[in-house]
Amino acid sequence: MDHRVVVAFTGASGAALGLAILQRLATRPEVETHVVISPSAERTLRHEVGENGVEWARSLASCLHEADNIGASIASGSFRTAGMIVAPCSMHSLAAIATGLADNLVTRAADVHLKERRKLILLARETPLHLGHLRNMVAVTEMGAMVMPPVPAFYQRPETVADIVDHLAARAIDLLGLPGVTETKAWAGLDV
Repeated sequence: MDHRVVVAFTGASGAALGLAILQRLATRPEVETHVVISPSAERTLRHEVGENGVEWARSLASCLHEADNIGASIASGSFRTAGMIVAPCSMHSLAAIATGLADNLVTRAADVHLKERRKLILLARETPLHLGHLRNMVAVTEMGAMVMPPVPAFYQRPETVADIVDHLAARAIDLLGLPGVTETKAWAGLDV
């Protein structure tokens, strides 16, 4: 299906990124979201967003999948999607994806997207980066994923943290290339 999107939350800081992506996708009735929240992500959501963070994410999902349910529909290549966004993507999840360690539904669904040559967007959250992180980023990129560290676009002149998060969410959605869905305004260039 052209408008099915898997959105996964892992335990890295930046839970607001995944929520902003889900909020934007929830405004589009043609988009069906399949959400997975790792146990570490549940903890991060509660810490960064508040006690209702997990419930909020679940309420935005078209379909919610438990992280330990390797038999879920999104664990199979026969379940067609437009792509998958992991936001935030912890270095643990990045390493598992880079090495094909599909031991939970987040990493299994990511593995499926790679093997089926579907879009996989990883909002990798860590700084500074050591050589192992960089090698894992190279490995997933060579396999077809896109690594999108959530780096603010200051040319947008954000006034709040919410502005930064919203722009990053829009940019991640745009990378999926959903038919008829454009979230960000195209850069018009600078007048000099």
